[in-house]
Amino acid sequence: MTIYVDADACPVKAEIERVGTRHRVRVVFVSNGGIRPSVNQLVETVFVAEGPDEADKWIAERAGPGDVVVTGDIPLAAKCVEAGAQVLKPDGEALNARNVGNILATRDLMTDLRAADPFRQGGGRGFTKADRSRFLDALELAVRRSAR
Repeated sequence: MTIYVDADACPVKAEIERVGTRHRVRVVFVSNGGIRPSVNQLVETVFVAEGPDEADKWIAERAGPGDVVVTGDIPLAAKCVEAGAQVLKPDGEALNARNVGNILATRDLMTDLRAADPFRQGGGRGFTKADRSRFLDALELAVRRSAR
């Protein structure tokens, strides 16, 4: 089992390292750069080439059954779910075969709406303590499930 992390904008890296260490699970942070490597022997930092989706491609090529992937990138999540990995968003939402298709379709629709109306404003809500707590609970559950 490995926990793969789309690390460039991940707000829960410390929590992932803590859970990985507690369960003695390998953690791989994948990034284009800009993150500091951990001294923890269970944590590996992989720097991929600059460019769109390079970290996503790296993770998608490796994640599979028994692995946990942490990402907010829905296309990457869909690929990892298809490969058999458990996928969590940083707010603790689990993405799986039942819901990832709808979430991907909604994402695509919103992208089209924003492109059609360049004056459309808005963004996501802020990351909260409740999101962090929900993520920790979800990651604990995912790691235990994968260990079985």
